[in-house]
Amino acid sequence: MKVYGDIRSGNCYKIKLLAALLGIKHEWLHIDVMAGETRTKEFLARNPNGRVPVLELDDGRLLWESNAIIDYLATGTALLPQDPFLQAQVLQWQFFEQYSHEPFIAVARFIAKYLGLPDERKDEYHAKQPGGHQALAVMESRLSLHPYLVGSHLSVADISLYGYTHVAHEGGFELSGYPAIQAWLRRIEAEPSYVGME
Repeated sequence: MKVYGDIRSGNCYKIKLLAALLGIKHEWLHIDVMAGETRTKEFLARNPNGRVPVLELDDGRLLWESNAIIDYLATGTALLPQDPFLQAQVLQWQFFEQYSHEPFIAVARFIAKYLGLPDERKDEYHAKQPGGHQALAVMESRLSLHPYLVGSHLSVADISLYGYTHVAHEGGFELSGYPAIQAWLRRIEAEPSYVGME
């Protein structure tokens, strides 16, 4: 199967990390977002929303949205709980990631890392900081009582939130005040098949 993505993107990296942890073979096809490669006719035929990542299965079927992709790939493995309540908790954290975490932490990182923190977006960058820290505080509260976000083992919920949390400092979010998050990051990075972002 093929993955179309930008490895520097936390949303794309989630898939790279999950595939490594599960030993899933795939072809990685780099898409340069900044060069407009997600807006080409060819790419839009794969994802009309014009965003990475996109998963193309061996039979040609396509799937987009990072959390949908990792949940699909993790089906039937220990990374996606079978218990309905735990599955709902996974979704709870994935919705949190997309609505309360990513819009602040990932966007601030994009402005700083991809765009170089231009003057015209500095106000927006600084405006993202309170919301990002609020999301980190929610995670810290959970992880101060539990080793992982759902249940007692690593799951796709952790992978979803690891994607941008481990590079939050690139968006101006210092993690030294979040010891439980730091310990959680180390647990994930200690996984035998762990791979880094770049």
